[in-house]
Formats: sequence, C-alpha cells, structure tokens
Amino acid sequence: MSTFTIEEHNLGLAKCLQHIYASLDIVAIQCALELHIPDIINNHDGPVTLAQIAHGINSPSLNVDGLSRLMAFLVQRQIFDQVENQLNDPLYKLNPCSKWLVKDSKTTIAPLVMLHTDLPLRSLLDSLSRSIAEGGTATMKAFGLDLWSFLSINPHSNEIFNEGMACRTRITMDALISKYRFDELKGTLVDVGGGLGAAINEIVTAYPHLKGINFDLPLVISSAPKYEAGVTHVGGDMFKSIPPANSIFLKSIMHNWSDAKCIQLLKNCRNSLPLKTGKIVIVDIILHYGGDNVFEDTRIALDLLKLSSFESGKERTEVEWKKILNEAGFYRYNVIQIPAVESIIEAYSD
Repeated sequence: MSTFTIEEHNLGLAKCLQHIYASLDIVAIQCALELHIPDIINNHDGPVTLAQIAHGINSPSLNVDGLSRLMAFLVQRQIFDQVENQLNDPLYKLNPCSKWLVKDSKTTIAPLVMLHTDLPLRSLLDSLSRSIAEGGTATMKAFGLDLWSFLSINPHSNEIFNEGMACRTRITMDALISKYRFDELKGTLVDVGGGLGAAINEIVTAYPHLKGINFDLPLVISSAPKYEAGVTHVGGDMFKSIPPANSIFLKSIMHNWSDAKCIQLLKNCRNSLPLKTGKIVIVDIILHYGGDNVFEDTRIALDLLKLSSFESGKERTEVEWKKILNEAGFYRYNVIQIPAVESIIEAYSD
C-alpha cells in the first residue's frame, strides 16, 4: 500500500475536488454567453464595472449578487481578468481566453460551447463506462443509434453539432492557411471528404494557382454551393476511388475510421496521385501522451469523445500514423506543427 506525506495527501484531495467541480466551468461559460457578457465587455473601450455588465444584460429582475458571484468564478478560472480601481469597485475585462467567446467575431468559439452543453449530446457520455465494459459506443448505448442516425432525427442537436464542427474548421483553417506552404503545391488539389467545400474554397481563394476539387458523397455534394473561386464539386465514395490529382487534402477524416479503413483510403489516394511527385496533406490530431504542448489536454479529451461516438474512430500517435501510412505505401512523411489542436502530416507517393 502506498504511503503519502500529509502534504501529498492534501494536494491529492485538492486535485480530485478540482476535477469533480470542473464540470461547472463549461456551465459558467455557457451562462456568460447566454447573458452576452463577453460581448457587453467587448463593446466598451476598457474595463467595465458590474453595474455596466448588469445594464447591458437589461433584465428587470436581474440577480446582481448572482452576477457578481458568477464573475468571481469566471475570474478565478481565468476566463476574465479583474482589476481594482480607487473606489475598490472591481472592473472586468477580456483576456486572451474570453476574446474567443465574443460572439460578434469571426474567431468566436461560442458554437463549441453550445455543442458541448447540448443536453442530448452531453447525455451520451453517461454511457461511456457501459461502452467500455460491454463494447460498442456510448452513443449506441444511450440512444440505440449511431451518432449520424441520432442527428438525422434530432434537427436541433444536428444544427448545434454542425455549427460546432464548422467552428472548429474555421479555427484550424486560419492556422493552416497562415502557416502551410500551399504555394508549393501545383495543379489540382482534391479535398477528400470536404463536405460542402468551405475548406477547399478557402485554400484556392488564398492560392488561386491551385485547381480545387471538393469530393464527398453525392448526397452531400447535392447541397454544396457554387463558389466564386471556381471549386469543382465531385460526388463519389472515397473507399472506392478518388479523382486524379497532383495533391490530396484530408482534414479531420481519418480519425473517424479504423486502421483497416484508413489504409484502404490511403491506398486509393496513392492510386490517384502521380507516382514520383504526388503528396497527401493530412490535417489531423497527433497524440503525444504526457506531452507539454498547450493543446495536448484537448487532443486527449477529443480522443475520449471519439471513443464515445464512433465504433472504430480514434486519434492516433505518430507511431500509429506511421504504421498506417507505411502499410498503404507511403514510406516518407513529414510532420509540421501549426498553432492548432491538429498537426499537418505530409505523405509522399514516391
């Protein structure tokens, strides 16, 4: 039996309590968003008083004491900053964290908060232990359906889910466009599993020398809009064949599938690329257990969500990525870190 010092014992208790009550963090952030607090503060030139926040909420029966305690919690969690003035009246301001919560901003992550506080979608996590003990997914245990079937008959959750995914895409694409050398790619770039084509449109808009093809299931492509950048929409099945291309773009696709399916997909990609000059640009999570990257906790959390939602889906370590790449015939690859949860893997067809 392990023995601990009194200090270690107390620190262990404090850590456990911190995790137990961490569920209140997203509840408090959701509350702040519903009360429009980040936008109220953002609409002022400098720090604001509690009275100014209360005035912005504009509720005739506002619980001012409750608002004060909510702000104290969010300051303690470093969501907002608090500064004191000469009147000993606390002033509140946005910090680098809460800047991301301003709804009236291109970079807002408010839709992600709404996604992870949607009650039906959150409830599936209650079945995570059953899915581990018995096999299968938490989604199937909770709803009797896979995730996509559940979303197809729950339009409100489906809308929230799609907005949350679009939000994550925007964040990743901003980092990708600014850091990756798309100018070195030539000819045709196919976005496999590109949905409605927003990502490939953003790429070819920024790099007009590329010819962009958005490739997805015919049902998805039927709803894809026409883009000024000249994206070509092509319907098909990525597990059967992929349109010929100089380069292939795979963003957040492979983590939904088993190793066997990913190898099959990668082989199809290899068959559509030029033998000596072809390249796949994979944008996905690379896990580093125990790593100190600022996004590492999020990466591991997303793997747990993947476990709860998809039968064979998983985030992968670099060793696991190398294994499926090699088995598909991609023996040379390069990892590029970007300021995002995802990383870039360049895999070459030579």
